[in-house]
Amino acid sequence: MLIGEVARRSGVSTRMLRHYDALGLVRPTGRTVGGYREYSAEDVRRIFHVESLRSLGLSLKQIGRALEDPAFTPSALVGDLIRWTEDRLERERELLERLRAVDASAPSGWHDVLRIVELMQGLDSASAARRQQAVLARPEGVAVPAELLVRAVLAESDPNVAGALRWALVRSGGDVVAALAAGVRSEDAGVRRRAVRAIAAMSEAPGATAVLADVLGDPDPTVRGHAALTLGRRGVTGAVPALVGMVVEGAHDVDAAEVLGTLSRDHGCADRVLTALAGELAAPNADSATRIRLTQALVELPGTTAREALRRLAHDEDRAVALVASAFVTVLDERCREDRV
Repeated sequence: MLIGEVARRSGVSTRMLRHYDALGLVRPTGRTVGGYREYSAEDVRRIFHVESLRSLGLSLKQIGRALEDPAFTPSALVGDLIRWTEDRLERERELLERLRAVDASAPSGWHDVLRIVELMQGLDSASAARRQQAVLARPEGVAVPAELLVRAVLAESDPNVAGALRWALVRSGGDVVAALAAGVRSEDAGVRRRAVRAIAAMSEAPGATAVLADVLGDPDPTVRGHAALTLGRRGVTGAVPALVGMVVEGAHDVDAAEVLGTLSRDHGCADRVLTALAGELAAPNADSATRIRLTQALVELPGTTAREALRRLAHDEDRAVALVASAFVTVLDERCREDRV
């Protein structure tokens, strides 16, 4: 077959067939009397082999080696191709996100586009100082897509930069809670922690309370601790079990005890809190340090019932617990006498 017919049947242009010939990839077996290239059936099969390998992303040089070198094994090359393709797809995904971020900012001109690109470059910097500056130096009136800030805050490990990003999220005024909720569902505990901190910073936003309530049972103590403290400060009594758990675990137990005290005074759940604390005090596996923390938490509760519980603990078999409880009873009694005076 002459080159034109081969091109029609194979779908490979005559120009590309001549290029294959020049590279030695597919050389026609014969020539006509007039000097035209003449391809055999075997030549055509080789053309299809070349095209098949090109479809996998192999370069023409790699294809030449694959077809000529018996020692050229496909497994290693295919593995390399997979890695190269994954890298390319990741770069294209990042480009797509950048384009979407620019589009979401609704730029009115190229000046706005360049500002968003500058912000994205700043957020991608390896320098924490530059990332923070990129957030704080954002000019007034420049719209920044909330999704861009959400992605940045979920990935940020530097506490100062993370704080600046949370501040920017609050200022953005967009509905970012739903976007942050995806981070709360991440398998990465670090991402979940950053998401909860960001939601806690905008706890009054619509939907924030529901998202935080969903993570009260999170396996990570930091995640559920942030959620419990935020909800408790907002008067959500459903946070009581998690707050008591924080006292037991010794994770921000002082903060948790203070919030429990506020809930007991202002939201009518003193009996519930007292019952929960007493239950943990009586737990057979509670060690001395845990029981001391629980005893200290009782001091934050209002009313005589909590004080009576402390009086009983002043005679506890554990001397350390008894001493702590006795000291608190003395302090509380003195306060009562001063109040009466």
